[in-house]
Amino acid sequence: MPSYTLCADDFALSRGISETIADLAERRCINAVSCMASLPGWTEDAALIAPLAVPESGVQIGLHLVLSDELPLTRLSLQDSRGRLPSPDRMMALAYLGKLDAIELANEIDAQIVAFIERIGRPPDFVDAHQHVHVHPGVRALVIAATRRHAPHAWIRNPADALRSMAQRPFAGKALGSAFHALGLRRQIARAGLSTNVGFGGHYDFRGNYEWLLPRFFAAAGPLHLVMCHPGAGHPAGDAIADARIAEAAVLRRQPLQARLQSWGIDHTP
Repeated sequence: MPSYTLCADDFALSRGISETIADLAERRCINAVSCMASLPGWTEDAALIAPLAVPESGVQIGLHLVLSDELPLTRLSLQDSRGRLPSPDRMMALAYLGKLDAIELANEIDAQIVAFIERIGRPPDFVDAHQHVHVHPGVRALVIAATRRHAPHAWIRNPADALRSMAQRPFAGKALGSAFHALGLRRQIARAGLSTNVGFGGHYDFRGNYEWLLPRFFAAAGPLHLVMCHPGAGHPAGDAIADARIAEAAVLRRQPLQARLQSWGIDHTP
C-alpha cells in the first residue's frame, strides 16, 4: 500500500458510477478502485479499468465483495423471493447469532474472486466488502482464507482506527461503530500472513459538505492510511446516496490526489 490510499467503492453498481470512478482513476484523483464483481454490470464495466491493472498506473484495483442486499453469483439459502441477500444489518445479526452457512458463503466469496480475476486478468490488489460485512464473525475468517488462496499478496481492509485518531475527525460515532465490529481483525489478518491498512477514514452522513470533510478524513492519519469514498453519477433506482456520489465526484475531480495531499502539507509516498 502507499502511505495514503483514497479508494472509490462500488465500481459496477451502475454504469454512471463505474464511468465516474474510471475517469477519476485515470486522472489520478483517486489511487484505488473497489469493484463489485458479482453485479450484472461488472462484465462490461471491467473494461473501463482493466487498462489500469498494471503497476505503473499507480492505481490499485481491488474486490468489493457483495455479501448483502444484492444478487449473489451462487445460490444461498439466505436469498429472499427476489433472489437478493439480506440487508447489511440483517447479515450482521445473523453473523453474531452464528446462523450463517459457512460453506455457502465460502463458495460465494470464491466465485466473486474468480469473477474478478476473469475480467482483470490477475488477482485483486486488496479485498473488502460492501457495507463492511467482511468484518463480522463467521465472515471474516472466510474472507481471510479465500484471500490467502486466491490473492496471497493482497491486503484486506480494516475499517478501524485508533481511538485518538477517530476522535479528531468528523462523525466519530460512525467510525467507532465500525471499529467495534472490527475488533481483533487486524491481528487475525496478521496471523494469516496478510497485510492491512493502518488508519481508516471516510465516515460521514452523505449529506455534509464534502469539500470541507475530505481533508479531515486524512487528519491523524495512520502509517498506511485508507480513506473510502463513493463518487458516482446519475440516480440509479434504490441508490439512497446518489446525490452524495455526485457531490463527491465534483470535489474529487478538481485535483489529482498527490497534488491535493501536497496542498494540505502531506508528504505522499506513491
